[in-house]
Amino acid sequence: MDLAFGSEHEELRRTVRAFLAATSPESEVRRLMESVRGHDQDVWARMGAQLGLQGLAIPEEYGGGGGGPVETGIVMEEMGRALLCAPYLSTCVLATRAILASGDRGAARELLPGIACGVTVATLAFSEPDRDWNAPARAAVRRSGTRLLLDGAKDLVLDGGTADLILVTAEGEAGPGLYAVPGDAGGLTRTPLSTLDPTRRLARLEFDGTPAHPVGGAGEAPRVLASALDHAAVALAAECVGGAGRMMETAVGHARERVQFGRPIGAFQAVKHACADMYVEVESARAAAQHAMWTAAGDTAALPAAAALAKSCCADAYMRVATETIQVLGGIGVTWEHPAHLYFRRAKVSQILFGDPGHHRETMVRLLAAATAPAAP
Repeated sequence: MDLAFGSEHEELRRTVRAFLAATSPESEVRRLMESVRGHDQDVWARMGAQLGLQGLAIPEEYGGGGGGPVETGIVMEEMGRALLCAPYLSTCVLATRAILASGDRGAARELLPGIACGVTVATLAFSEPDRDWNAPARAAVRRSGTRLLLDGAKDLVLDGGTADLILVTAEGEAGPGLYAVPGDAGGLTRTPLSTLDPTRRLARLEFDGTPAHPVGGAGEAPRVLASALDHAAVALAAECVGGAGRMMETAVGHARERVQFGRPIGAFQAVKHACADMYVEVESARAAAQHAMWTAAGDTAALPAAAALAKSCCADAYMRVATETIQVLGGIGVTWEHPAHLYFRRAKVSQILFGDPGHHRETMVRLLAAATAPAAP
C-alpha cells in the first residue's frame, strides 16, 4: 500500500490550514466554546460554499466533490490542529457515511445535497442512555396510521443539540433500522450535556411520538452503524494526529525560548528526551492514521481492524503528548490563559468517543483471532 500523498492532497492541506488560521484562532475557539450553538454558522457556510469541505467525500451525483476517506482525513487533521469548533465529524463523517452505507439512493438524493453545500448540519444518534457505545438499539418505532413514530432516548449525541437532521438507530417492525428525524420535529427534546471538552458539543435526545422516516432497509442498522463508526474512528484518529502535532510544536517552541540557568531549557537532557518521545508518538500515530485512511479508501474487509488500530494508537498518543506538553510548559501549562488545557480536554474526550482505546484493542484481538482461526474440517 502506497501511503504517500499526492500534490492535490498537499494543496488541500495548505488551503484548509490557511482557511483555519484565519477563521479559528485561539480567540475564536474561546468565543465559540462559550456560545449557545458552539460553532460559527457563517464560517460553516463558507466552508461549504468556498472550499466545498462538507461535500468533499460525497459522490458527485449527490452534489459532492467525489473524494473519500483520505481527503476527509487530511481535513480532520488540520481541524484538530486548529481545534476548530464545528460539526464536521458529526455531519460529514457519521451522518454522511451512514446515509451512503444504507444504500438508499432516494434518501441520498434527498439528504446529501444539503449537507454537501453546507446548509444542513446532521448527526447520527446511536448511543443508548446507559452510554454503552455498543448496546443494541432500545429506541423503537411504531406505526400510527400511515406514519412512523419514534419513542425512546439517545445519549452522547455529537452536535445533537443543533443538528438540522438526526439519523437514529431504532428497533422497527422488521428489525433494527435507521430513521431520519428533522431537527424541528414534534416530540423531540434536546438537552445539552456538560462535558470536559467545551469545544465539542454532546447532547441527550428524547423522542416521544416523534415522526420518523426510514433510511435503508429493515434490519440494516447494525451493518450501517458499523460502517459509519469505522469511518468515524479513522477521521477522529486523524484529528488526534493534528492536535498532537500542534502540542508537540508548542512544547518544542517553548523549550527553545524558555531560558533557565543561562540557557534554553531544551538544552537539558530531560526536556530533550521528552520532546524526542513526543516526536515518536506523533509520527507513529500519523503512520497508523494514514494507513487507516488509505485502507478505508480501498479495502472494506480490512477497515475494521485498521480503524481500531488507528483509534487506539492515535487517541493514546494525543493524550500522552498533551500531558507531556503541559509538563514541559511548567506552571503556565496549567493556567486558563494558555491553550494547552483546551487540547488536553479535547484529547481526553477523543480517547473515550466511539469507544476507548481498550475497547478498540479488544476489537483488534477479536478480528485477528477470527482471521487466524483454522478452517473447520
